[in-house]
Amino acid sequence: MSMFHDEFEQASDLRYLNHAAVAPWPRRASEAVARFAQENVLLGARDYSDWMAMEQRLRERLQRLTNAPSSDDIALVKNTSEALSFVAFGLNWQAGEQIIISDEEFPSNRIVWEALAEQGVEVRQVSLKGSDPEAALLAACGPSTRLMAISAVQFASGLRLDLARLGQGCRERNVLFCIDAIQQLGALPFDVQACQCDFAMADGHKWMLGPEGLGVFYCRAALRPQLKLSEYGWHMLEHMGDYNRTDWEPARSARRFECGSPNMLGAVALEASLSLLEEVGMGQVAAAIETRVQWLSQGLLAIPGVRLHSPQDPARRAGIVSFSIDGLDNATVYQQLKEAHVVCIPRGPGVRFSPHFYTERRVIDETLALVRQIAER
Repeated sequence: MSMFHDEFEQASDLRYLNHAAVAPWPRRASEAVARFAQENVLLGARDYSDWMAMEQRLRERLQRLTNAPSSDDIALVKNTSEALSFVAFGLNWQAGEQIIISDEEFPSNRIVWEALAEQGVEVRQVSLKGSDPEAALLAACGPSTRLMAISAVQFASGLRLDLARLGQGCRERNVLFCIDAIQQLGALPFDVQACQCDFAMADGHKWMLGPEGLGVFYCRAALRPQLKLSEYGWHMLEHMGDYNRTDWEPARSARRFECGSPNMLGAVALEASLSLLEEVGMGQVAAAIETRVQWLSQGLLAIPGVRLHSPQDPARRAGIVSFSIDGLDNATVYQQLKEAHVVCIPRGPGVRFSPHFYTERRVIDETLALVRQIAER
């Protein structure tokens, strides 16, 4: 991985362990945006066709990253919440139908479903605390269950779920399966076909190392016509660009969810960042993250008074390590780490570390030494 370290030019005293929140850009993303800005200054949109070609490359990279059957299955959206809203308010609900979620979801994957209450839709929250969370989620599915919406990796604990097992269980029960993939996509391999999911979405600004304001929405082709559209404009038409045409229809591709002018600036950055992940290879990325999570976990467990809240089973974790220190509140621990230039965040029961594939051993060792100092004070 050392060949890619020059992609990350973080301040020398910075210990960045916050990729589950907002990630730093790699050098190539910064350079791509600088070139794009200079092109705008000198040429404006003279070469807009080149921009559209770049946007298509981004769709194709996201297709490969998710193993979607086609780039036509990929919509470029503002964020995860927008994509979740397309599903929640696109489906035709009947009063009494149920949605299954967990009791650990990030607000985006809870509020959007609770907002359907006025249509008579019930949200059931299932505890993931037992030894078999997948069994608990599937057992909660009944005759009225229409959809299961679950995060691939829980944002606070870092618990990773067996998505293929859930997808198969949903298929057997005729339940739609929606995955908030924001804490997995870019950190671990992700396969919408193996998961048998109907919908998946993620923002680009975490593990994909891109900017805020641009995310991905995968919608299974057979379900696209079933989602009622709530946004309309020139860009979402099948015959986009034929401005004199008076008859119209939504695009048959997932572009139907993109109502207007694209976020080209974000696309330039994200396309560059994803090119880095592709060069490294998602298998290598995942292995490197697992090594770093293991370093952090073992080091934290060796410090008296430190409690881990993340799974220790490698099959159950991704890039998140959550911990607390006995006798200290998380806000205090976080503040002291922040003052020592450790970038992390308090989430749920603990303070959350989230390294990426390029995180140096030095960063982890220095951070562990700081946690030990805090615990011993």
